[in-house]
Amino acid sequence: MTALLRYQAALLVRSQRWLPPFILYVAFLGIGVQSGQPILDSLGYAAAALLPVAAWLVRICVSNEPPAARACVSAAVGPARAHLASLLVALAGAILLGTVATLVVTLISDPVSADHQTPVPRFPAGAAGLLATLACALLGTAVGALTAWPLLRSPGRAVPTMLLAALLTTVTTGSPAQAAVQGLVTGSREGTAPLPLLPLAAAALLTAGATAVACVLTSRRSP
Repeated sequence: MTALLRYQAALLVRSQRWLPPFILYVAFLGIGVQSGQPILDSLGYAAAALLPVAAWLVRICVSNEPPAARACVSAAVGPARAHLASLLVALAGAILLGTVATLVVTLISDPVSADHQTPVPRFPAGAAGLLATLACALLGTAVGALTAWPLLRSPGRAVPTMLLAALLTTVTTGSPAQAAVQGLVTGSREGTAPLPLLPLAAAALLTAGATAVACVLTSRRSP
């Protein structure tokens, strides 16, 4: 599996197709996060913006290979393992990007509540923001897995579906991503930094299920 992960990571890096989602995420942060803003609000924004980026990275990773190359890899290690490797590399890329963003936002933001009256310790706030970021990265990966090949083959249907699903996953009440981000916003109002452990656990379960579905279908459908 290690060789597969290195292969998929090399494909992603060398393709340079990661640049558009990376630039988009940086632009979102540049617009929505400013130095001196309340720390938890800024962390919530950074986490929420990562979800569609994670879904985009999945779409890039599962379509990086030409059909002939994918067929060769699938024949050598099995289509499910090959597809799983691409999903894991996309998730790892999203987590890496989100972790760096969380660190930067934690350092430049003001460690206070939304009304600037109550101090919010920087380290607990950063930990809460990192967990929310992980939850959004996981759910973005789930959205990407369910809206890309092998479930949806036509880009004309897959891309709008991915964008709509990412939006709904971010804002719909009951979504782990929405719960994690809302927890940060609520904590900013109250001057506390709650750890979104339940949303993170729910996001991990949903992503595991989405990944399993995508890998099973990969074994049954040819590229």
